[in-house]
Amino acid sequence: MLIDKIALALTIVGALNWGSVGIFRFDCVAFLFGGQTATVSRIVYTLVALAGVWCITMLFRETEPIEGMNEG
Repeated sequence: MLIDKIALALTIVGALNWGSVGIFRFDCVAFLFGGQTATVSRIVYTLVALAGVWCITMLFRETEPIEGMNEG
């Protein structure tokens, strides 16, 4: 699903940002968009959080069987 890929990409962006905060004390999102309290930064942080919540649902989904695997 497209929304799964978008959510995963945003979650990866968030993980890389938190990694840079933890390792280098450098917030990439804040740097790019004018500080942690800038409107665009807050939107990005919110989208990443929503994507993380969406990715939780991916853990509990049934996987679709591959066509032709159970034949015979």
